[in-house]
Amino acid sequence: MEASLYIHVPFCAGKCDYCDFFSVPLKPSDGRAESFMNTLLAEAERLFKKYPVENVPTVFIGGGTPSVLGPALMRRLLKGIFRLIGRFSPPPIEVTVEANPESADGAFLTAIREEGVTRLSLGVQTFYSSSRNAVHRAGDAAILSDRLALAAAFFPGAFSVDLMSGLPLQNKSVLFDDIARVANYKPAHISLYALSGKKAAGLNRDEADDLWLCGRDAIEKAGYSQYEVSNFCLTGGECKHNIRYWQMQNWLALGPSASGTIIDDETGTGFRFTYPPDADNWLESVIERLDALTLIKETFLMGFRCLDGPDEGSFLLRFKSPITEMIPKTLGEWQSLGLLSENKRALTKEGLLFLNPFLLDVFEELDLSFPKC
Repeated sequence: MEASLYIHVPFCAGKCDYCDFFSVPLKPSDGRAESFMNTLLAEAERLFKKYPVENVPTVFIGGGTPSVLGPALMRRLLKGIFRLIGRFSPPPIEVTVEANPESADGAFLTAIREEGVTRLSLGVQTFYSSSRNAVHRAGDAAILSDRLALAAAFFPGAFSVDLMSGLPLQNKSVLFDDIARVANYKPAHISLYALSGKKAAGLNRDEADDLWLCGRDAIEKAGYSQYEVSNFCLTGGECKHNIRYWQMQNWLALGPSASGTIIDDETGTGFRFTYPPDADNWLESVIERLDALTLIKETFLMGFRCLDGPDEGSFLLRFKSPITEMIPKTLGEWQSLGLLSENKRALTKEGLLFLNPFLLDVFEELDLSFPKC
């Protein structure tokens, strides 16, 4: 079996207002990180004994903020994980570590590069101090340029930057400046995430959408191509690990709140295991059985986020029916609106702006037709 691996490190320097991921503050003198590492590596041993994995194509260490672990604990984590998957051939084609600038210093970047990390994901969000302070973003904006330069030096052509639109006190001028400053360091990948609802700095929906669209256009003018709802890259700079999520390929998971999914291509069914969001007591995972209809919906939910659409070959192998025969009515209607590609298998760039209503149509058609499939 082939399965990617996600590891959730639940610790952060502080909790930002916009963050929906599970995390807890970690003080420099806190012994919880050492205890967590002991538990994590023991659980990794158990996980790889339980599931017959023969190939781990990608690894992603996220959070939280993995870089708050510091160089020594990150070395231990990476050595332990690579020892477990070292029997597999070939080695992972991509190993990503998330980091925040304030803890991504030279010592940390040296450690992860020496231990086999191939890709760095850096959470910049914005250079604008007033916006950062308004959402309690940890770290000083003054350090960002230095840490971006370090990222470019340690991971040339292999680092990603996260930016946000809709932050408090942010306008188009601020967002354009953020994008231009980041682009100067030539990251291979830029993510632009839009705050929504009450978190969108008091903007109404149209204003928030307009701000993000202006950001999208600015990123594309800087030479990046959109390949997913919120993600842009230079040629070859896509995040291979996230693509495996979006194409509903198998992945294992470790850590509090982390969730893994295994699918049987023969039956089109599978299961998902999820660890509880508790940094100290997270080992008792909950298993959810996934029937074919659930997985078909998830495949469309994830796959249509991408400009390439769901993977047709995997879909046919898994569900014994082509995409075009599964939801013909919805595909025909959306193609007539000019929002679906000519082959009816992916939304256009403008069509992605209407992803949610498109998916509502997809799910409605599936609910009506699936019993006949």
